[in-house]
Amino acid sequence: MHYLDAAATAPLRPAARHTMLSVLDGGPANASSVHTPGQLAKTTLHHARQQVATTLGARESEVIFTSGGTEANNLLLKGVALAEPRGKHIVTSVIEHSSVRQTCAFLSRFADFEITEINVDKYGRVDEAAALAAIRDDTTLVSISLANGEVGTVQSLERIGHAAKASGAVMHTDAVQAAASLPVNFGAEGWPGTFVDAMSIASHKFGGPQGAGALLLRNGTPLEPLLHGGGQESGQRSGTESLAAIAGFGAAVAALLPQAGTRAQSLMAQRNAFVSRMLQEVPGAQLTGHPAERVPNHASFVIDGISGESLLVDLDVAGIAASSGSACSAGKNDPSAVLLAMGYHPDVAVTALRFTFPDPLDESEFQRFMDQALRVLTSHTALVR
Repeated sequence: MHYLDAAATAPLRPAARHTMLSVLDGGPANASSVHTPGQLAKTTLHHARQQVATTLGARESEVIFTSGGTEANNLLLKGVALAEPRGKHIVTSVIEHSSVRQTCAFLSRFADFEITEINVDKYGRVDEAAALAAIRDDTTLVSISLANGEVGTVQSLERIGHAAKASGAVMHTDAVQAAASLPVNFGAEGWPGTFVDAMSIASHKFGGPQGAGALLLRNGTPLEPLLHGGGQESGQRSGTESLAAIAGFGAAVAALLPQAGTRAQSLMAQRNAFVSRMLQEVPGAQLTGHPAERVPNHASFVIDGISGESLLVDLDVAGIAASSGSACSAGKNDPSAVLLAMGYHPDVAVTALRFTFPDPLDESEFQRFMDQALRVLTSHTALVR
């Protein structure tokens, strides 16, 4: 099986698997317990926090472990909105992940927040001028993703972030789809750097286990916890930590990100080669998202007149795992809301097809994948047309 759905979840990395097994084989332990096994568990938790913080340019005190990206987004949006907001206004975009858009809808419905959603252009880039104009004296929060999971477009957020912070608003970015493929850094010298106050990430995008994630939150940012009880995670996220999952998360981040730059170049080269052949050989295929300002392992298309879901079935039979867009909305026949926002007709927006590489393939495997994928796609389009 050629697995090309890393944007949904990446394969478990050997370092993460080894670390998780060592924790699971180590016997029962709760990191909040005072006995020796509990203190060993606490040390394991501390080490994972160090790995995430150091690799991503954050302080350990700025790492809040969660169950994943969805919880990190919910914690940030609701937590900031409830923690002494300076106003009831949030700026976001029309192409955010559902965990952001639905949380904003919740805050609008139950806490009387006004939500301003910024439009995007045909490439999925947020309208920067509109975002800057939308930030007001009563804006509490600005939340715009670092990269879109469906079309791969990477946003340029520096001016928006500086404007948000200058106004006194909290700047948040959902970096779940960007952090594992780009040299993302929360520190002063990195990217996106200090103009971001909060950043959401998820373990399984790095090749860690599902069920773990983190909110990186700049020290001093007001946040009301959503879960109350044992006071774990410095009181910001109560609940006994999933020790093996968090340890695997830390190991995956530490194994992957130091090679982010060279890995991104290799992924980009293979991505570009595949896109080029796809556009040349598959009738009606169009690349979605920005051709250059995109996540390096991400290739997404629409094929006019062809059902994306039917193509996925044919590809799966041929041993290729791809997707039609966000895994959080898979199985629905509705056209992609992201593609609709980018101006695609509904009949075209239902033809979405996405290939995301977990890692660079060796050259022979890469050629086999391309040959097999294009054989399936060209034969399918020939039959339909």
